[in-house]
Amino acid sequence: MHREQTGAAGAEVPVGPLAGFTVGVTAARRADELGALLRRRGAEVMHAPALRIVPLADDSELLAATKQLIDNAPDVVVATTAIGFRGWVEAADGWGVGDALLDRLRQVRLLARGPKVRGAIRAAGLTEEWYPASESMAEVLERLLEEGVEGHRIAVQLHGEPLPGFVESLRAAGAEVVGVPVYRWMPPEDIGPVDRLLDATVARALDAVTFTSAPAAASLLDRAERRGMREELLEALRHDVLPACVGPVTALPLEAHDVPTSQPERFRLGPLVQLLTAELPGRVRPLPVAGRRLEIRGHAAVVDGELRTVPPAGMALLRALARRPGWVVARSELLRSLPGAGRDEHAVETAMARLRTALGSPKLIQTVVKRGYRLALDPSADTKYADV
Repeated sequence: MHREQTGAAGAEVPVGPLAGFTVGVTAARRADELGALLRRRGAEVMHAPALRIVPLADDSELLAATKQLIDNAPDVVVATTAIGFRGWVEAADGWGVGDALLDRLRQVRLLARGPKVRGAIRAAGLTEEWYPASESMAEVLERLLEEGVEGHRIAVQLHGEPLPGFVESLRAAGAEVVGVPVYRWMPPEDIGPVDRLLDATVARALDAVTFTSAPAAASLLDRAERRGMREELLEALRHDVLPACVGPVTALPLEAHDVPTSQPERFRLGPLVQLLTAELPGRVRPLPVAGRRLEIRGHAAVVDGELRTVPPAGMALLRALARRPGWVVARSELLRSLPGAGRDEHAVETAMARLRTALGSPKLIQTVVKRGYRLALDPSADTKYADV
């Protein structure tokens, strides 16, 4: 449990579990909600929507699919998301075909992916035939295949997310599948934030990147490919920057490139943030230094439970010292770790002075005359530390 930190006015400010960490958010929808949850726990957030949603009212593909279903009734309609189903009905109203769509849906077998979608169906004055409590598309598929779909026409309400194996399995079993493309994704109009997030990820300036949709993950990889930095991005995500996905479908584009991802047990924003509050602090190895407990986080240090903001140059020096706690690190080596440093070792002394001031405890770092600097690791501490 972290202590409370004393603010400038003397008030105590709780140190959140994500304080000192920077998290990238690639979501377009509900990004404000996710960002607020992360900031509430102390994180700094870099928001870079990797996609934008095509406005329903302007979506000619959805209008064409809707008219096709009204004119040529399917046997089954599968509704996959509550927001997508509501948006579809509202868009149809705007186009003047809302009543015709609802009349058509009353005449077909209507399956829902889960209870939330069922609520949206009921709110439209319709009744679903069945839904799985598990909210699993695999269970929906299993039911359809058990009943037999050969020669049947099945409409599937899509929501920008891939449905791995779902459509293919139905077609392999002899069904005609019609996709209803609710909320199609396109690249963002302003690509600048995405490029900044890519640069920060490759530079290890981020501690984690969150993904709440598979198209966003695929879009980020595509942009990295266009910039000639996909392998650098993958390397960062494989080893240093935590890729946190809201669920297994979202993780598919990353895992296809052998990027291991972390996912919450429940596929929601709240559990995703809880996952980060457990995993990011868990990746930090606390060091017993000069009678204090030192944690080196993404852009800050925590000394005895107090968050200490450290300049980038100071963080670079602190990480270089922490790779071999208790060992002397030469000035020349520390100079190489400084971002944009030249050849003057005086830069190390200047950055070191600022680091000691930022930490609030100069004794944490010892000067070894004519040799360099070392973290003052407590003599009784286990010195077998890996890289921090």
